[in-house]
Amino acid sequence: MKKNLKNFTACDEKCPVRASLSLLSGKWTLMILFQINENIIRYGELKRAVVGISEKMLIQELNMLVENKLVNKKIYPEIPPKVEYSLTDLGLKTLPIADQLAQFGLENLV
Repeated sequence: MKKNLKNFTACDEKCPVRASLSLLSGKWTLMILFQINENIIRYGELKRAVVGISEKMLIQELNMLVENKLVNKKIYPEIPPKVEYSLTDLGLKTLPIADQLAQFGLENLV
């Protein structure tokens, strides 16, 4: 069975791989999305789940994910502030990618 794939030049701005990588290529991006998964998760839980990430980087990554419409951020007007994160419909579409990477790692690297 032959797949219907289009050929793109390496610097084609309409390349779907390039577009996907522009959203998902950060060092921590897929790990954050994988940890949020189908859950609603608070900042502190996420910080503990993504081992090795600094607070500054987690905040930057979360802001970028919210800006790119992969993650929803809900802020409650409380003291101390309560913030919850969940995946958008677009963010949920990234989970099979993260699952495939996890499976690859289990089969070949761990």
